[in-house]
Amino acid sequence: MTTKAPTKLNAYPKYWAECYGSSTFLPTSRQEMDELGWDSCDVIIVTGDAYIDHPSFGMAIMGRTLEAQGFRVGIISQPDWQSKSAFQALGKPNLYFGITAGNMDSMINRYTADRRIRHDDAYSPNGEAGKRPDRAVTVYSQRCREAYKGTPIIIGGIESSLRRIAHYDYWSDKVRPSVLINSKADLLIYGSGERSIIEVTHRLARGEHISSINDIRGTAIILNTLPDKWQSIDSTRVDLPGKTAPDINPYDVPETHQKNPLECDKKNDQDTASNTTPLRIIGSRKPGKDSRHIYIRLPSYEKVINDKILYAHASRVLHQETNPYNARTLVQKHGKRDVWINPPPIPLSTEELDSVFEFPYQRIPHPQYGNANIPAYEMIRFSINIMRGCFGGCTFCSITEHEGRIIQSRSESSILKEVEAVRDKTPGFTGTISDLGGPTANMYRLNCNDDAIQEMCRRPSCVFPKICDNLITDHSHTTHLYRQARQIPGIKRILVASGLRYDLAVRDPEYVKELVTHHVGGYLKIAPEHTEAAPLSKMMKPGVDTYYSFKKMFDHYSKEAGKKQYLIPYFIAAHPGTGDEDMMNLGLWLKKEGFRVDQVQNFFPSPMALATTMYHSEKNPLRKVNYKSERVLTPRKGQQRKIHKAFLRNHDPENWPLLRQALKDMGRSDLIGSGQDKLVPADTENPRHTKPKHGQTQNKTFVKKQGGTSYSGVSKKPNGKKVRKPVKRR
Repeated sequence: MTTKAPTKLNAYPKYWAECYGSSTFLPTSRQEMDELGWDSCDVIIVTGDAYIDHPSFGMAIMGRTLEAQGFRVGIISQPDWQSKSAFQALGKPNLYFGITAGNMDSMINRYTADRRIRHDDAYSPNGEAGKRPDRAVTVYSQRCREAYKGTPIIIGGIESSLRRIAHYDYWSDKVRPSVLINSKADLLIYGSGERSIIEVTHRLARGEHISSINDIRGTAIILNTLPDKWQSIDSTRVDLPGKTAPDINPYDVPETHQKNPLECDKKNDQDTASNTTPLRIIGSRKPGKDSRHIYIRLPSYEKVINDKILYAHASRVLHQETNPYNARTLVQKHGKRDVWINPPPIPLSTEELDSVFEFPYQRIPHPQYGNANIPAYEMIRFSINIMRGCFGGCTFCSITEHEGRIIQSRSESSILKEVEAVRDKTPGFTGTISDLGGPTANMYRLNCNDDAIQEMCRRPSCVFPKICDNLITDHSHTTHLYRQARQIPGIKRILVASGLRYDLAVRDPEYVKELVTHHVGGYLKIAPEHTEAAPLSKMMKPGVDTYYSFKKMFDHYSKEAGKKQYLIPYFIAAHPGTGDEDMMNLGLWLKKEGFRVDQVQNFFPSPMALATTMYHSEKNPLRKVNYKSERVLTPRKGQQRKIHKAFLRNHDPENWPLLRQALKDMGRSDLIGSGQDKLVPADTENPRHTKPKHGQTQNKTFVKKQGGTSYSGVSKKPNGKKVRKPVKRR
């Protein structure tokens, strides 16, 4: 097993079946295969989502990627998992079944943060729920094995990616083994899988057995016997769970800023959650030969299910080994077998990423769905993805764990071509691009300014506890892209609806001006997530003063443009590290600012996230952990989670009895009564007939749908005018 330099995506010799060319849609039935002249499929992708031939959907990207290599790819979409017959619809694949739960983890897709069953599914026709099983990757794998015994099974997508090691499972409230164990799959592909799937498929086509393919980056396998001549390092030697001296931060040097009258004050710029609880920065390590033939042995599955400290330690070590340029192989024993996790894939170059987005997508759902409405498609059909990855490292978010922290950006010309494709090919287009963004709106072409430093770095975030001095924060490429896109004939308006990192945006006032003047449709969603230092430090998010700095710029440029526009902030309730007093203070802040929260985002412990580790272990994996280290306050019980949610919705009369009792228990009865300095009225007041005093803001919430985007969240009613609110997308 060795780590090799990556082969370019388009450098492989085409498979012989390239003579069939590309298909209008990847076939989903034997009839479609017959029309294409196929007697069989080389690869069959099984997915829990409706098949939409669009680059926002994993099955389309993987299918078109393999098609471009010359392989015949079929799609089995949302099959009936009660028997094997639906998995035999396209016959036996010549090479393997590729299995994904879809664009979302199947458990998150079906259950709310309160473990209640959802009544809809955005990735199904007409939003119909129940079209995929719980733990879809495992169920689909079992059915494929029943359908055609001996056929290799490769699992991927976000459900597999985030469950590649032993992980805490919120729904069963226990640590579950790697999904490789339960699914009995032959190989797992994690992260953005184009490199991995191309190499695996070509090697299988050349006659290699699936069991011998064990050295590909971005893959995980099960081994009965570990390879010879590899050096094993116990994870406790990498990161000893014990009391140690503080790590030296090699990036801890004074920052320099542009001089601008709207630039945040020095005090505000330095105001981060780390002022109260500093983050221990993970040090750097040189890549190279020292990474070869070395693997880190994590605590076994049997150990982490019985020891939460070892679970937190294993999570911390895994997150240290995520930089593809210096990460080492990880091994975790499950019983008598080992899960072997190769280092992450090397990010795609701009040229390679362009090619992925320029495959002949039809950009619409498969015709089998007729006129059915698929909500997820309606959300993105007029949007453009300009980049991948996120270096924010928010502990509650899965983007970094799945796509990586190194930004992969498309070329401007490729993006502009896709804008024209939306204009020319997408039914119902009226001239408005609904989003020009990605996982984060303003990380396009923002990377480390020194390749050597990037290859050594092991920081979990490039922007916390402060923005790294080696990070490029010049948004000029994004600004130029916006200007060029607006010049395309037939394009009336381009909006930016992706989440904005406002702590980065304030570094480039020209970008903020461009954004606010031309690309905000009356509102702009941002995510402070909280106002208090304790929870913010566990989220790895900046302090609230950074929000005020951005708001100052936003209001200034909105006024300069002659527009009335509003910020729509989002917050998380019941996040690890959050106490009752923190939520009370956030509730007071919301009332002071005149916001009323319509939809509350309760913390959802997704597999493998650092915040989920905090939730399960009550320890902080951002620091070295031991049995006496910092205990993380973790709202777990239903009643406390209800109280935290109620603090965010303190304007709702239904929450007032709960909040009154909570405030009394906290010794804060002074916040009960009338007036702006009170959180809830006394129980003798009639809430239905209480009117705002002169000069106060009366707020209302509502839900509206326009242009395929659902609006909800926080609303203000300044000067009697309503503001639309977008649903936050993660």
